[in-house]
Amino acid sequence: MRILILTQYYPPETGAPQNRLSSLAKHLAAFGNEVEVQTAMPNYPRYEIFPEYRGKKYLQETVDGINVHRSSIYVSSSTGMIKRLMNYFSFVTSSWYSAGKRLQPYDIIICESPPLFLGITAVMLKRKWKCKLVFNVSDLWPESAEKMGIIKNRFIINSAYRLANWIYKNADLISGQTKGIIEAIRQMQPQKRLFWFPNGIDLHKLNGHTSSLKTGSQFVLMYAGIIGHAQGLEVILRAADNLKAYKGIHFYIIGDGPVKEKLVALQRQLHANNITFIDNQPSETMMHWIQQCDAYIVPLRKLDLFKGAIPSKLFEPLGIGKPILLGVEGEAKALFIDEGKAGLYFEPENAEDLSKKILTLFNDRQLAATLGTNGKEYVNNYFRRDKIASDFMKQLQQL
Repeated sequence: MRILILTQYYPPETGAPQNRLSSLAKHLAAFGNEVEVQTAMPNYPRYEIFPEYRGKKYLQETVDGINVHRSSIYVSSSTGMIKRLMNYFSFVTSSWYSAGKRLQPYDIIICESPPLFLGITAVMLKRKWKCKLVFNVSDLWPESAEKMGIIKNRFIINSAYRLANWIYKNADLISGQTKGIIEAIRQMQPQKRLFWFPNGIDLHKLNGHTSSLKTGSQFVLMYAGIIGHAQGLEVILRAADNLKAYKGIHFYIIGDGPVKEKLVALQRQLHANNITFIDNQPSETMMHWIQQCDAYIVPLRKLDLFKGAIPSKLFEPLGIGKPILLGVEGEAKALFIDEGKAGLYFEPENAEDLSKKILTLFNDRQLAATLGTNGKEYVNNYFRRDKIASDFMKQLQQL
């Protein structure tokens, strides 16, 4: 089959969709398919075009053996709604022009959402090429934006809901990263064909990582990923403030995002010298850092919306045997704490609870090691990307 992956995000950017889609592309190609990618000029997470791509309107390159077509995108560090919509729709337009003009018809389009608006391009290309459309939902929009208060204009919210339903109706298969996402879409489109397509781990990436990050008997807590509104990372700074008396405990927050400056300012206000901020790291370097932590913190804000969320950042730490401190209710807790016994749960946004759970691991290193071993076994058994891709391939064949 000829397959096009349509996504705004792709390596050399780092992040959950970038990692998942690049892995999927390589697995689908290994199954004998002709796989190509239509994406934007790399700019995430700082929303600055990477230096080697600046000034280009179109570029064709090969990334890990996959033919990648890049088209222009408007980027701005502003988090304002107008600028963000300009970012989304600039790629909706350029990807439609680039794919429609330069690419030959495909049998299947796999479109990544968010951004939801890219589904417009996907549906238009489906009609142009008379092919099948798989719409992959890694975050429910506009539900997320509405419940987090990012979008408050009722006209925009209602229009986005109508757009989402129109895209869902035009898709031949809808996949989602969590069971919660799948169930939410089922409520809107009860007759639609759905598939749970979880994030996972690539086993070959998890071996042989070392780093000089950790020194002596220091107990290292780590968060790595987008520093955004949804994560509620203030809980880590408040916990660090609570634990300043424990000289052996240190926190690392790795990444970039729209609230990083606010968090750095809070660190100065708290005089929390037990926290170190590190700029965003490429995926191959990131594994060196994760290798050296004693426990990995995975927080989200305390919203009903996130009860169906499974943060992708937890897979790689678990894959190399690191226990997690999970501040996420619902599906993630049921899988990785209750069933997988891979770490300790703390109430989202509750710094006192997080502090207590950190001290539990700090004082009981054998417990930390046991939880890490449990997590490694659990994700290796149920969340290997090669098996997930094989199951996904069967869905595509049925189309």
